[in-house]
Amino acid sequence: MVEIYKPVTLKEVLQILNKQKTVIFAGGTDLMVKRKRWAGISPKFEEPVVFIADIHELKKIERSEDKLIIGSAVTYTELIESTLIPEYMKNIFSGVASPAIRNIGTMGGNIGNSSPVGDTLPLLYALEAKVNLETENFKRQVDIKDFILGPGLNDLKEGELITSIEIPLKNFNAIDYRKVGTRKSTALAKLSFLGMAEIKDEKVQDIRISFGAVAPTIVRSKEIENEIIAKSLKGEEIDKDELIKLYDELIRPIDDQRSTKDYRKTVCLNLLHSFLKEIIKSSDS
Repeated sequence: MVEIYKPVTLKEVLQILNKQKTVIFAGGTDLMVKRKRWAGISPKFEEPVVFIADIHELKKIERSEDKLIIGSAVTYTELIESTLIPEYMKNIFSGVASPAIRNIGTMGGNIGNSSPVGDTLPLLYALEAKVNLETENFKRQVDIKDFILGPGLNDLKEGELITSIEIPLKNFNAIDYRKVGTRKSTALAKLSFLGMAEIKDEKVQDIRISFGAVAPTIVRSKEIENEIIAKSLKGEEIDKDELIKLYDELIRPIDDQRSTKDYRKTVCLNLLHSFLKEIIKSSDS
């Protein structure tokens, strides 16, 4: 039987992590699936388990004029119910799994699991979120795109804990989020799409586009986005077909039990086309 730790402060958690290799357990919604065994047999944990769901320092939500800081143990339900969370974010969080999962699942766990299917990751990539990490002896901050390295792989060091996620706040007046799955919410996404733009004075001032579940990590190209912004501000024509070709090269889905790579790519490009059409129409009106 493995050791079980239930510390009451962040300091205690970090002291434990500094002494031995452990499994961090907040909601456990991904862990319990990963470590499941035959029906009726408890999931197997080979390392000591540290429960962090009730650590006060990890349950904070803070908002300033230009950023939002979410503790790694804040549940999706708590995010949805908070007055500090922008409505467009709540709409995305409301589509995460089922109500029971939202009651215990956390954004910190979604990041730590590092799956390209993670429902919150397209949002975090689009907004250029930063992951705050801490050990007993030091702290560091890493861009989400640099922290997640591939399916199930990330830059979490030994003895380190994800303590919070820092999200820059921006104003967008055109937002389109789509999670495509067998069923709404409860199913894992076959793919996801997020498009956000700020249209001002009939110009695209800012645009963010990201795709989930169609490559080893979330697909986002700042270079393509900057090209759209530059052309709009200069009054040049934005070629939807050319942009779709550029994204076509970045989207590299696979066949699996949930869907086919051809379906995923086709739907992604259709959603992108629809979003770009609306953006261009708004900027031309």
